[in-house]
Amino acid sequence: MTVRDDIHGQIIAGLKGAKFPINNPEELLAAFPAGANTTCRSGDLAVTAGEAGKLLTPADFPFRDEKKVADTIVERAGL
Repeated sequence: MTVRDDIHGQIIAGLKGAKFPINNPEELLAAFPAGANTTCRSGDLAVTAGEAGKLLTPADFPFRDEKKVADTIVERAGL
């Protein structure tokens, strides 16, 4: 599994059960189990939801599902 796939899967898992649509960054952070401190890890890479959220813009919202959130974050992070 690549780092990209690993982080992507962890984001999806972290948002499992979240109420969609998610309309803004505050709602997105609140949807993660530990909020902004939720951490995805792969090898030596660790990224928090708060750090990942900085990659998003207002135009990214609303998110309709966890896959789109994960797709957007890993793409912007260059993973």
